Amino acid sequence: MSTQVTEFDAKAFRRALGNFATGITVITATTPSGEKTGVTANSFNSVSLDPPLILWSIDKRSGSCKIFEEASHFAVNILAADQINVSNHFARPSEDKFAGIDYKAGLGGAPILPDCSAIFQCEKYETVEGGDHWILIGKVVAFDDIGRSPLLYHQGAYSVALPHSRFPEKQGEDNSTIKALEGRLSNNLYYLMTQAVRAYQKDYQPLQLSTGLRTSEARMLMVLEQDRKLSIDDLMKEVNMPRSEIEAAAEILQRKELVAVTEDRYRITARGIDQADTLWNIAAEEQEKMFSQFSDDELAAFRKVVTTLAKS
Repeated sequence: MSTQVTEFDAKAFRRALGNFATGITVITATTPSGEKTGVTANSFNSVSLDPPLILWSIDKRSGSCKIFEEASHFAVNILAADQINVSNHFARPSEDKFAGIDYKAGLGGAPILPDCSAIFQCEKYETVEGGDHWILIGKVVAFDDIGRSPLLYHQGAYSVALPHSRFPEKQGEDNSTIKALEGRLSNNLYYLMTQAVRAYQKDYQPLQLSTGLRTSEARMLMVLEQDRKLSIDDLMKEVNMPRSEIEAAAEILQRKELVAVTEDRYRITARGIDQADTLWNIAAEEQEKMFSQFSDDELAAFRKVVTTLAKS
């Protein structure tokens, strides 16, 4: 049913626009005199590849307009799925939006927020009038592709990105897999195990990443939830990842206050336990979906085999 615009209903218009899912950003800037601002915005979009231009828009009534007008640069911090609190913080009016906020100064002094999905640092390129908003176009002069799952906004609520259940496989992928399983490979147990893990992770890993945590961070939390105090060497054995990956994960989890360190031993915090509980629920639901087709006896035999191999 179409709605003809006669007497314009701004609320109905906004609800209709809400059907277009967007990412969420925090746009930051600093004036030459050092005055900083950060605003939550979902109006970010790309404009051009050559030159590399992006845009976003700000309400003309915003108290931050003057700062963006005076600043030479601004930064687009694309929020990750676990940064709802950051989004809410910068959406609220505040005398000092950066009080208690971890950040570093980027180009032109624009604050760069940690643990985002991506960062674009921009020179101010052009400002265009757009009704009750200013459209700010920036030329990208530096960017960071961190790759965390993004925070989305859809129909007035926060959301996360997951692959579509009907997304087609790449052309020929099934045929190549079938051919690979022919002959000797079909009797090679190691190959079959790696293929089984690959099939399992296809659905499970995107769900895990949708929490905003990388695989190394998620594994570390889940391990610490079971064994509350572990050294870095203990974590290397349990998480099964290189030391550099674990150290990087530990640094990020400490910054998020999910993990703490006492006497060179890592322990999970109360906030971390809540996050780990979410991860375990995701794991349990996926396990039920994948293994419900097998009998209790089959699962017991399977568990015995993999447990024995893990200990060997």
